[in-house]
Amino acid sequence: MTGCLTTHVLDTAHGTPATGVAVTLCDEAGTEIAHGTTNADGRLDQPILDGEAFEVGTYTLEFEVGDYFRRLGMELPEPAFLETVVIAFAVSDTAAHYHVPLLVSPYAYSTYRGS
Repeated sequence: MTGCLTTHVLDTAHGTPATGVAVTLCDEAGTEIAHGTTNADGRLDQPILDGEAFEVGTYTLEFEVGDYFRRLGMELPEPAFLETVVIAFAVSDTAAHYHVPLLVSPYAYSTYRGS
């Protein structure tokens, strides 16, 4: 069984999934591996990393949240306090499912390892 990496974004300011957030996955060298945009459920349509590409190592997920909140018409300073949220994490078991959600508002965020 091979594992995978998934994510989703929840807008805690509005209590809704965050639709249309650009997400980029980078390796430990900062090289982009994959990217996608969240759907109406705040999720990517498929795992952002799986199969043979899903390797032990350190990664970052980058979420373009400033653009998302501007599209909703929220008044933000320029630049926004949170333009891009970067979550650094490590994969140690390639047979496991790593789910890294982002709960975000214009001035705060949190994450955890989900299932």
